[in-house]
Amino acid sequence: MKTKGTITNKVNIVTLGCSKNLVDSENIYTQLKANRFDVEHESKKDDSQIVIVNTCGFIDNAKQESIDTILRYADAKEQGLIDKLYVTGCLSARYKDDLEKEIPIVDAFFGTNELPRLLKTLKADYKHELVGERLITTPAHYAYLKIAEGCDRPCSFCAIPIMRGKHVSFPEEQLITQTRNLVKGGTKEIILIAQDLTYYGLDIYKKRGLADLLRKISDVEGVEWIRLQYAYPSGFPTDILDVMAERDNICKYLDMPLQSGSDKVLKLMRRGITRQKTEDLVAEIRSKVPGISLRTTLIAGHPGEEESDFDETLDFVCRMRFDRLGVFTYSHEDQTHAYGMEDNVEPEEKQRRQDDIMLAQEEISFELNQLKVGQQLKVLIDKKEGDYFVGRTEFDSPEVDNEVLIEAKGNYLPIGHFATVKITEATEFDLYGKVIQ
Repeated sequence: MKTKGTITNKVNIVTLGCSKNLVDSENIYTQLKANRFDVEHESKKDDSQIVIVNTCGFIDNAKQESIDTILRYADAKEQGLIDKLYVTGCLSARYKDDLEKEIPIVDAFFGTNELPRLLKTLKADYKHELVGERLITTPAHYAYLKIAEGCDRPCSFCAIPIMRGKHVSFPEEQLITQTRNLVKGGTKEIILIAQDLTYYGLDIYKKRGLADLLRKISDVEGVEWIRLQYAYPSGFPTDILDVMAERDNICKYLDMPLQSGSDKVLKLMRRGITRQKTEDLVAEIRSKVPGISLRTTLIAGHPGEEESDFDETLDFVCRMRFDRLGVFTYSHEDQTHAYGMEDNVEPEEKQRRQDDIMLAQEEISFELNQLKVGQQLKVLIDKKEGDYFVGRTEFDSPEVDNEVLIEAKGNYLPIGHFATVKITEATEFDLYGKVIQ
């Protein structure tokens, strides 16, 4: 923090956590802009009068980052460098009473579904006519489309239902309107997100409606890529695979967190699926959508996970050969089902298990990437960084997956445009290539 800002109604929105939080921040941003506030997202300058921190409360590390960020701006307020500090998001929803006692200098705390109250506090009107419209903070060529809020799943380790409530699907017409508006603004890639995409429609249409929604978004002129993130394996609606296979603008990509490869641990996690059913589902997905890139996430050290259970998960990873994979160490979260179990895996052991899985995945990623050498792939250019243009194939989501690096020397590649690239070299997590003229 440097000097106190002098611009009336200047707001800085700081976002922590996942892409779902980012969409919430973009909705705040859009509403404040419509109310003639001078608002920025993740401002590099320290000249805002008002700061809104949108927090994450998912696991220990995320909670600590959120608390540290709140304290940073609380200190700035104490020094008179900002006038107002507001906190919203998952951490605020989950621990509002505790936070109000511990950090009383914060002007107000809001939950994840309290945008109208936040706006009222700022003396701004909630603009109902903006539903379906959103100013994005990502590069213009890609945007996240949140199709539902909350979650009905009973997973033992997860506090999302506590923070975001039960699953609520957003109406198709609202999502299609939002997609059209994004495309008008230059968006080419629509990334569908929710805590569980596969549950979409059950509450408002009384049936799983993701396949129908996919068709309608795919039909919007100008949508060149559609990407699916966060699918739940139990009760997976396989009709979406037919849509993915038949539509060229739906990426051959699926993010499906599986959490474990051990039957015992899956039961402890209350995932509603067995390892064999999971393997059968993966085989069906790969059969119906040949060449699909599968991303998954695992948890290391859930209560009750013994060494033999971990060995099963490691064997599962080696046999399934996922294209992309991430691992979290288990975080003992109060108010969750698993909180009643003994957190009996030592932190060092959780870390060792995480490291072992990632070491195995590095080898798998390297081998799979080597198979791409010599191929010509469609690449969306995201940015220029140093001596390289950096892009992604349809098999990779922004921020978390592989990137394609193309030497800038001798090339001009407009950001947000597609290029055909021949892959010339590959490492564990990156591809290198040359533009095909």
